[in-house]
Amino acid sequence: MPSRAREAMMIVPATLHELIEAGDPATIAIAAPDRAPMTRAALAGQSAEIVGGLRGLGVRITDSAAIVVPNGPEMAALFVGVAAGARAAPLNPAYREEEFDFYLSDIEARVLLIEAGLDSPARAVATRRRIPIVDVEPVASAPAGSLRLLRDGKPIAPSAVSFGEKQDVALVLHTSGTTSRPKIVPLSHFNLMTSARNIAGTLRLTPVDRCLVIMPLFHIHGLIGALLSSLFAGASVFCPPGFNALKFFGWLDESAATWYSAVPTMHQAILARADRNRQILERRRLRFIRSSSASLPPPVMRALEETFGCPVIESYGMTEASHQMASNPLPPAARKPGTVGRAAGPEVAIMAPDGALIAAGGVGEIVIRGPNITSGYANNPAANAEAFRNGWFRTGDLGVMDEEGYLTISGRLKEIINRGGEKIAPREIDDVLLDHPAIAQAVTFALPHALLGEEVAAAIVLRDDQQASEREIREFVAQRLAEFKAPRRVVFLAEIPKGPTGKVQRIGLAARLGLTA
Repeated sequence: MPSRAREAMMIVPATLHELIEAGDPATIAIAAPDRAPMTRAALAGQSAEIVGGLRGLGVRITDSAAIVVPNGPEMAALFVGVAAGARAAPLNPAYREEEFDFYLSDIEARVLLIEAGLDSPARAVATRRRIPIVDVEPVASAPAGSLRLLRDGKPIAPSAVSFGEKQDVALVLHTSGTTSRPKIVPLSHFNLMTSARNIAGTLRLTPVDRCLVIMPLFHIHGLIGALLSSLFAGASVFCPPGFNALKFFGWLDESAATWYSAVPTMHQAILARADRNRQILERRRLRFIRSSSASLPPPVMRALEETFGCPVIESYGMTEASHQMASNPLPPAARKPGTVGRAAGPEVAIMAPDGALIAAGGVGEIVIRGPNITSGYANNPAANAEAFRNGWFRTGDLGVMDEEGYLTISGRLKEIINRGGEKIAPREIDDVLLDHPAIAQAVTFALPHALLGEEVAAAIVLRDDQQASEREIREFVAQRLAEFKAPRRVVFLAEIPKGPTGKVQRIGLAARLGLTA
């Protein structure tokens, strides 16, 4: 092995720059459909060019650089480069003008990096706010992830390169804002590297692994759970242009990936196409499948393991923790369906309303602490006062930990349905509904009620060629749970509304379905 590679492998990265400089420079970092792959050396070189270009525009380490680039190898490479030298702020390209106006203003964006030729309202917002616009031009003839930064159609004159230190903020994301105004979550280089190391260790990633990246790269799950965890382990990623269930198995075949990570709705869409792709499934055996960002119903987990012939690892993450907090372990350790596993990086505990920690078996709020946790929301002392208690970060999730340290999430504190004083966890009802043979997808939510305050409702997607009545479904639940938990309203849909990352958002679902009148 070359001496440079041996020396690099001895470094434990604490920053994005150290991460891309570590490992064997000749190994593949980023691959994509129908493209030659990019090596770690090429990624490191391009990252330095990106930082030099940002410096040429006057962007400092402490400035936010908004990114509006669709999923793919260019987005992966751009994020790594920008985050190495500034505060990368990836935004969903599907946002509307009002949303771009809010986010660009809230993060005080110093520059907008946007895919060349992309017709996006972000351009009008940036122009109105006098934010410099830089076009990110993919270089199709070069390895996957190759790009150029252009200002008014011309290359940017670079300035001296300087990289962020471990205490500097590398990534700026917002909370989902389902219950309040979205909050800015700043994550330092050390936060990100700690989480990437935790995930790589949990999944036992090695340089021979390759992740098929189908999660959005404007989301913490895709950025850390797939991209940075792979790069930390010296492994590679295969980046198609977003998620497409119709193309998933073709990408799986081409990539020779050893794993992928997704939210449950994506897993369900993949399962629906599995039978017609049996040959690929036989040819491309995954080492494991990872699920995170939403509760994975046990029936879906069983179907995935039967279909792919590999273990499914459910993990628990959130933006404020740089993604991963807990995870089921790989075999031969025990995996417990219905749980999100054991602490996998930070400390995890259950807290009572009075701030005392609860022993195993007791239900309370899940709290965390550790070096992957954000130091606090930006410019929001009120939110920080509420979020941190006795040195612990409050997740807002209700849960219980068993004697072996396995964590079960029973719901969000603010998602709990209060039916005339009866507190009902919607996930419990979801699990029962999904056991019904005619139901493909289900989400339980609160429906406003004049007398009770809230009533239980459920949105249902039936399996193809299956039928079930509202009364039948209500009785099915009532036979398995207390009668008051059975949904009083069942809505049949072709598709359940989801957020931009494919995550079901219970809060506000009644209004989105027009059921609040």
